[in-house]
Amino acid sequence: MTDTTPHFRGSPHAGRPAIAAAIVPAAGSGVRLGPGTPKALRPLNGTPLLVHAVRALARARAIGLVVVVAPPDRTEAVRALLDQQPAPPPVEQMVVPGGATRQESVRLGLAAVPESIEVVLVHDAARPLVPVDTVDAVVAAVRAGAPAVVPALPVTDTVKQVGPAPEGRLPGGPEPVVGTPDRSLLRAVQTPQGFDRATLAKAHELHADATGATGATDDAALVERLGVPVVLVPGHEEAFKVTRPLDLVLAEAVLARRRLNDGF
Repeated sequence: MTDTTPHFRGSPHAGRPAIAAAIVPAAGSGVRLGPGTPKALRPLNGTPLLVHAVRALARARAIGLVVVVAPPDRTEAVRALLDQQPAPPPVEQMVVPGGATRQESVRLGLAAVPESIEVVLVHDAARPLVPVDTVDAVVAAVRAGAPAVVPALPVTDTVKQVGPAPEGRLPGGPEPVVGTPDRSLLRAVQTPQGFDRATLAKAHELHADATGATGATDDAALVERLGVPVVLVPGHEEAFKVTRPLDLVLAEAVLARRRLNDGF
């Protein structure tokens, strides 16, 4: 029988099959970091956030393929950037053009993943420091039978629910509080989020043109709308999202500590 399982270049272990693929949507502008270069290409310690994120995924034993979804007008530039700084073998990486929304970009990235790969992760390029153990834990939970897995941390701040802003309220003005959720029942979710490939594909297929899907801020929310269970695994404090300039300062500090303690 012919082996049709895809194998990846540069492997020191010829014949190692892909265990899981990771999609990295990186087509957004990231305006909260300021105008200019798209957020995923902003430098962190001299290296773009995107490259850090791809390296973090590639260090995980479970990952065999990373698909980066780039801004359509920068696809070739991103491809050249990653060719200059390739993922460590045996991990393969590819770059595809993204869409107008994050949801569309994930769908385009999923279309580039070989159908033989049954476990797919979706990871924010703006989470460049996710630890290897978190990535592998997500994959392991999907392989154990969970159709959708999300790393998450307990919410430590008290959270207030607000109502509609009063008519005429100026931006930044007072907002009415309508409730205080029990924070012991709340979790702050991170990425990578992991899925059974068929489940993720169905969620994106059903919501491809649905305006109601615009309220979904992550892929797990689309799966929830299918009525499919989503489970949580422990996240990590270093998997925070780089959204504002202060986050870059924190990320630099984490990298400095890693270089001192771990040598990278």
